[in-house]
Amino acid sequence: MLMNMYIQKVERGLRMGRLFGTDGVRGIANKELDSMLAFNLGRIGAYVLTEETHHKPRIAVGKDTRISGDMLESALIAGICSMGAEAVVLGVQPTPAVAYLTRHYGLDAGIVISASHNPFEYNGIKFFNNNGYKLSDELEDKIESLLMAEENKIANPIAEDIGKKLEIDNAVHAYIDFLKKTIDVNLRGLKIAIDCANGASYIAAPSVLADLGAEIVVINNKPDGKNINVNCGSTYPQNLQRLVKETGAHVGLAFDGDADRLIAVDNRGELVDGDHIMAICAKHFKEKGKLKNDTIVTTVMSNMGFDIAMRREKCGFVKTSVGDRYVLEEMIKGGYNLGGEQSGHIIFLDHNTTGDGLLTALQLLAVIKESGKKLSDLAAIMTELPQVLVNAKIKNENKNKYKEDAEIAAMIDQLEAKLKDRGRVLIRPSGTEPLVRVMLEGENKAEIQKDAEALANLIQNKLG
Repeated sequence: MLMNMYIQKVERGLRMGRLFGTDGVRGIANKELDSMLAFNLGRIGAYVLTEETHHKPRIAVGKDTRISGDMLESALIAGICSMGAEAVVLGVQPTPAVAYLTRHYGLDAGIVISASHNPFEYNGIKFFNNNGYKLSDELEDKIESLLMAEENKIANPIAEDIGKKLEIDNAVHAYIDFLKKTIDVNLRGLKIAIDCANGASYIAAPSVLADLGAEIVVINNKPDGKNINVNCGSTYPQNLQRLVKETGAHVGLAFDGDADRLIAVDNRGELVDGDHIMAICAKHFKEKGKLKNDTIVTTVMSNMGFDIAMRREKCGFVKTSVGDRYVLEEMIKGGYNLGGEQSGHIIFLDHNTTGDGLLTALQLLAVIKESGKKLSDLAAIMTELPQVLVNAKIKNENKNKYKEDAEIAAMIDQLEAKLKDRGRVLIRPSGTEPLVRVMLEGENKAEIQKDAEALANLIQNKLG
């Protein structure tokens, strides 16, 4: 009976789209993502990820600081052990730490319990393979199809073949030691303000920066399970901006709940987003001969000011769909070592296999130290063009039909001709909501706001 109810729940989720989104399975904890789903994800994930393993599989489990983490961790561990695998429990860890530690300890897979920058009532489960890479769509689809199968399709091991858990104390220090070796300079002489978002970076971020000699001022490093991302971190950097100015810090660093992204604040208290950080690092790497193929990978959401800056610096750039998994796929395919998103998910593939906020912070700080320049001066490499985003509410089945409507297509063509090479039009259907997102960039914000609203209204009136 319970299994039938569970399958019906998964079927409802799959009718709305793939169970796996661009960053694992995510939903409100104990509602969309409950203990039974976590158990089965652990059980079937262990089976799929280790079915070719010829030894007792070992799977890392890490989590962020959400109150629901303990509940989902226990269910995941039970599922892993029910398949005869060993659950290697890492405790609270940044998402990129789990990717690294999976490789460091020679494990067969890794699982992270986190909803990243989302509010505390949400949680998520995402998988890494034995090399620390997020799963391919094919592997995720295989897990989903097995979730839909009857329980007796996969035999449960018994007796001595049942798995057990192994807890590794202070695994975060192995990650800290790894981070410190990714740069060749110390941070003495730098005063750094840190916002840990009451999330998974609350131990690692202050520790690694202090160990490297920086003077640090830390806020939002006291997680209570409910305050993760609440008016803090990379999604709410205003408090960090004030702190930088009040303390005279050289730089501020804001992480999100699972520390896979970074938004920086310069010495004047101004925001330095992912586009600026990537531009700074790309220029520095190219000058040192460290930028592979003299090319960086970004998404279609990167500001056009970034494109202009990279052309001026003679750095190539490749654009992908939104999502760091697509950035990573392109990096691997093209042999590139630097890529990321405007949101601050940045991948330094010479060091780690996923977006890593702490690693990004260290690479940026190393540029500041090696160049002897203030972050405000380095960030002047690019001028951000005004960007506006307007949502058009439409019927879910019409999300891609804007391409087929002659009137909508004509208006898009008119706007693109008007903006020419000093702006752009980007239409992007939402992956989770009945919306089409209309984004315009250009030099006159008031004008592009008016044009974006007009285009969104046309799309909504014709397809809503």
